[in-house]
Order: sequence, then C-alpha cells, then structure tokens
Amino acid sequence: MRSLQKQLRNFSNRLESYKKESGDSMVELVSAIARSLVEHPEAVEVSETQSDGTTVIQLKVASDDMGKVIGKQGRIAKAIRTVVKAAATKANATVVVEIVQ
Repeated sequence: MRSLQKQLRNFSNRLESYKKESGDSMVELVSAIARSLVEHPEAVEVSETQSDGTTVIQLKVASDDMGKVIGKQGRIAKAIRTVVKAAATKANATVVVEIVQ
C-alpha cells in the first residue's frame, strides 16, 4: 500500500510540472502518465480520435508493461481515467481512455 501511495505522490509532482510545461492536450497528459509508469517509455503510443462529440484516447504500451498500466484489479487504469476525466471536465470535454494491446 505504501508503494502505491509513493507512486501517487510522485505522479502528483510530475502532473504539477506537466501542467506548468505543456498545454491542455489530453494526449500529452495520458502520454506523460503512461511514460512515468512503464519500464519502456519509448514503446508508449497514444492516439486520439473523435466519435460523436467524444474524444477517444487509445493507449498502447509494450506487452511487458501492460500490467503496470492496468495495475491490480485495474486500479491504475481507473486512476488514469479519473485524472483524464477531471482534466476533461475542466476543459468542458468528454474524453474516454482505452488501453489496447
């Protein structure tokens, strides 16, 4: 449990620096989150499509890193979606994050 709390604190610090460095792009946000979690950040691919007024962000990582992005019982994936949803709400947008193989 402590390691998860430590990861969340580290992520929070990175998110604050991300907010200062970049614009409001959800793709950049998902990319920054994913790259901070995985062992092979060069393999992270994030794409964006529009569908019926909703932005769909697809996240693809190396197969070795899939468990790190999803987490136990999907907790990390849920946290990523929650952060993106909060950022999207602030920007008056609807965004869905899909993790694909």
